[in-house]
Amino acid sequence: MSARRRPGFTLIELLVVIAIIAILIALLVPAVQKVRDAAARAQCQNNLKQIALGLHNYHDTYKYFPPGCITDAPPWGTGGGWGSSWKVFLLPYIEQANIYNKWLFNGSSGYTNGNNIPLINGITIPPYRCPSSSQPEMYTNMANGNGWNEMFTSYTGISGSVNTAIDVGQVNTGNGHGPNSGGGVLYANSKVKMTGITDGTSNTMLVGEQSDHLRDANNQIVPGSWGAITSQGPHGWAMGAGGAQVGNAYGDRTFNCTTIRYMINQNGMSNNSGNGTHDNTGNNIPLSSNHTGGCNIALGDGSVRFVSSSTPLQTLQLLACRLDGIPVPNY
Repeated sequence: MSARRRPGFTLIELLVVIAIIAILIALLVPAVQKVRDAAARAQCQNNLKQIALGLHNYHDTYKYFPPGCITDAPPWGTGGGWGSSWKVFLLPYIEQANIYNKWLFNGSSGYTNGNNIPLINGITIPPYRCPSSSQPEMYTNMANGNGWNEMFTSYTGISGSVNTAIDVGQVNTGNGHGPNSGGGVLYANSKVKMTGITDGTSNTMLVGEQSDHLRDANNQIVPGSWGAITSQGPHGWAMGAGGAQVGNAYGDRTFNCTTIRYMINQNGMSNNSGNGTHDNTGNNIPLSSNHTGGCNIALGDGSVRFVSSSTPLQTLQLLACRLDGIPVPNY
């Protein structure tokens, strides 16, 4: 008795199966991408939550929020020069006391200080980095001529806004690097107390996301002479201020802080000092992210919110100012 032969797939049947598999894959890939995006957005929000709680713990200790950026002068240091940013002051409150305890706040502590450079060379601090950032994780900082690897961070302090009607005159417009404000919480040589946030902590931004590249009117990455254009500039996340003036009286670049002048993810920017979007560095580089439709911000009450790219500029400026007395619209 002969064995019965099993029929195989015809070519048409095989093609149908392949087509079905291709359709299923096409449906699955966007779903997987959405899950990844949601996870990255949640991790970014968790980072900002840690930062906000760290800022509050700093306030509990010193009775004021850390300065946005300083020169090395009392009460923080000595020797002058380009001092440190709020990201350095926050280190003990985000489980990085091992770096902070060795940090010297004298003689360009955030720039070329020979003691401090090795402390941050090649070091990644997870709460300072959004997982969906399009920027390289590290770059070579050549500030002292020798070069060391320094991480790109994803968050910037909020100094205030350029709208003088909202920021009640707290804006310096003549520094050549874009307007500087002292109407927010983290600005040059600031010592803002909780009681100084008269608009209410839930209506005032402390920190915003800046994890994507600056883009031009054609949605192309704006080229810089050294790389990504963010508020930390080419000199790094530790870089602060170069003079002792406070807030809007400060007339130079403010590293790791931004004065709100543009909408979130706004295109049409250029590598321009007058626009406040220069690579070294602008005081008005907009908030940005790779999250779909907006970016994350941390508020003065410690909460974190996702803010749409379509949020009106005036709403952002109201959130950036701590003492304008104007109600913030729903956003």
